[in-house]
Amino acid sequence: MKILKFLYLLVFCLAFQMVEAQNKKFDVVIYGGTSSGVAAAIQAYRMNKSVVLIEPSNRIGGLTTGGLGQTDIGNKQAIGGISREFYENVKTHYDDPANWKWQKRSDYIDGGQTRTAEGEEAMWTFEPSAALQVYHSMMPEEGITLVYNERLDRASGVRKKGDAIQSITMESGKRFSGEVFIDATYEGDLMATAGVSYTVGRESNEQYGETLNGVQANNINLSLTGLVSKNAFNHNFLPGVDPYIIKGDPSSGLLPNVNEKPGLEGEGDDKIQAYCFRMCLTDHPENRIPFEKPKNYEEINYELLLRNYEARKGAVRDMYSYGNSLLPWINSKMPNRKTDTNNKFGFSTDYIGKNYDYPEASYEERERIIEDHRNYQKGLMWTLANHPRIPEEVRREASRWGTAKDEFERQDGWQQQLYIREARRMISDYVMTQSNCEGITVAEDVIGLAAYGMDSHNVQRYVDANGFVQNEGNVEAHGFKPYPISYRALVPKKEECTNLIVPVCLSATHIAFGSIRMEPVFMVLGQSAATAAAMAIDSGLAVQDIPYGDLQKRLLQDKQRLK
Repeated sequence: MKILKFLYLLVFCLAFQMVEAQNKKFDVVIYGGTSSGVAAAIQAYRMNKSVVLIEPSNRIGGLTTGGLGQTDIGNKQAIGGISREFYENVKTHYDDPANWKWQKRSDYIDGGQTRTAEGEEAMWTFEPSAALQVYHSMMPEEGITLVYNERLDRASGVRKKGDAIQSITMESGKRFSGEVFIDATYEGDLMATAGVSYTVGRESNEQYGETLNGVQANNINLSLTGLVSKNAFNHNFLPGVDPYIIKGDPSSGLLPNVNEKPGLEGEGDDKIQAYCFRMCLTDHPENRIPFEKPKNYEEINYELLLRNYEARKGAVRDMYSYGNSLLPWINSKMPNRKTDTNNKFGFSTDYIGKNYDYPEASYEERERIIEDHRNYQKGLMWTLANHPRIPEEVRREASRWGTAKDEFERQDGWQQQLYIREARRMISDYVMTQSNCEGITVAEDVIGLAAYGMDSHNVQRYVDANGFVQNEGNVEAHGFKPYPISYRALVPKKEECTNLIVPVCLSATHIAFGSIRMEPVFMVLGQSAATAAAMAIDSGLAVQDIPYGDLQKRLLQDKQRLK
């Protein structure tokens, strides 16, 4: 009876806390517990603002806690403030011997693309679970109201008075009122529901005077030495891979996810770069879950993979062994014998062409798309480990790996968080473009730096002029210095909304967003967004009108890197 009374009391207290959160008007309301949302919440708290962080799932941190343990940066010196603090705390976490369960600290050799140099105060590679622990340690137990499993009502969930948001309502009916709102989602759901202008897909090169946007089907470049690599071999098919169900017979129809034509060179479209799960794999026998064959497995979905392996011969075979591995993935080593596993070669973890509907899809349809991606990758991994048409050396190596038992909530070891590389992008009074990335145009109202190359994964598969399959949309353009991101790219047009800031789905073209869209930068932008939000509240001004000089002074005070 006492236990029953205790449970009733607990349920009552939790319900009371939620009602209290609903009835309370917060200074800052953040929708989206991504890395950017977490950084924004911490900064708002540090600026003495009441803040609520609303996360649609049951896990904060987005990709940083969802598998992307290999930090893509470019130039580490561009990362400051709370973002750098996070990576320094990661190092502190791993300095504790108790956090090395599956291997000794001395046995770990940093295998990530962004290496941690000897003597660095920060660490750039980490397990998802470690990132989650660090984020929770950085968030005060009191001062930030954290709400899980609440999704915005995208039909009528934004209440505005004039050009200002008054409150947002969840599907459950819970309402959160605030002075300034921050959309920190990967999808831009709050921004879109608030009536702010945005775009989805690729602009034409002509629209903003760019060269790396739009369709690029004729730009096959096999060079690994150039600063710009388009549709290069390490993300494309070998020559001669047949796209038809029956080889050589167009009447038999195309294999799954292959288009007849790619579109006109340089023209825009509504397609987006491919998504995938950044798998956290392990080869430790006690912590490994073997790859399983999904119930809806169909071999035809992997026929292009099988044909691509069968196309290896002579010098091409050697070229396809790029990176000394025939596995179609990049395994970046993480602590405790785990990996951050990403896409490589023409047929890999990227599920090309199957995410076009995701940005505008309903929640239910998004869940179907996510599950479709998960089943595709499950089938891919099972095929690599088991299918007789896969080379024996590949099967042998793939079979050593599996998902980790101790990382995510699902029993199969797969995460919930899909890698949403790109979805909606706001259109504000300032649009970040290729010219910004290359340093030709320099934003004066800088609130953070981006430092990674212009990077787009493949967008589509098509039949080339020779009748073979090719991928299109991959761009890797490096070689430029860190560059400023404009504050105006984070705020909507004033006539559309005066109290919303968008640090993730900011105003940028497809190819510029491909450089900005890195987790350390999202944290930087989240902190800057919260700083601007607090200043707008204190001054009673629209977010578009706060004096940049004052904003710059506070950002520098909080150790943001602005040049």
